[in-house]
Amino acid sequence: MFVSDSSRSRGDGRKRIYEQYVQPCLAEFLGSTLFIFVGCACVVGNTAPGAIQPAVAHGLALSVVIMLFGQISGGHFNPAVTLCVYLCGGMSLALVVPYILAQMLGGMAGAGLVKVGKSFTDLKTGVGGAFTPEAISNDLGKITLAELVMTMFLTTTVTMAAVNGKTSSQLAPFGIGLTVTANILAGGGLSGACMNPARAFGPAVVANQWSHHWIYWVGPVAGALSTVIYVRLFLGDQKTRLILRK
Repeated sequence: MFVSDSSRSRGDGRKRIYEQYVQPCLAEFLGSTLFIFVGCACVVGNTAPGAIQPAVAHGLALSVVIMLFGQISGGHFNPAVTLCVYLCGGMSLALVVPYILAQMLGGMAGAGLVKVGKSFTDLKTGVGGAFTPEAISNDLGKITLAELVMTMFLTTTVTMAAVNGKTSSQLAPFGIGLTVTANILAGGGLSGACMNPARAFGPAVVANQWSHHWIYWVGPVAGALSTVIYVRLFLGDQKTRLILRK
């Protein structure tokens, strides 16, 4: 059957648009849904003290979804990571807003699935998996700073292990997951160790829990921007660094 060059060109164009724009956003949505489902499910109804269970659950889940979808979308599942990767030259501007929207929708979907599967008592005990810093400390400045530092650690790991050509590693998914685990073990008692606005937003919508929600946007975004400054000025390779490139 004869196929004209124009028809073939249109088909190639649709395929390119799907693979470059639609498919990555779908991957970010599904990955965020799965990651945040695990993150919420491991804390909702769990009255046992300590950070080991959420630390291991979040770290393992993130490693797996990055391994599954990293070659499609880059495996962000976090608006702070998306912002950092874009500002470090690792993605197109056209994908930034769609990625963030997909991540936030995934956060709501993941938290919603937990709400469907858990009892009302469990949801009330775990506040729907949402973050409630006032139950941890009244010093919101320290909580915000903790989120900044932990997110800087996470985004530095992402940038150096997956974006920066000189230091990129095949073990990036596991390194990123372990960073989340370490941060939750270290900072879970300070701020809840969110590091991810989508992880905070989805459960906040489902549980209608908005107390000091801004912390989980300001802290992670500030941490991501701190990483951008350090990588762009000092640690990046010649493609990424802005000074002394030659």
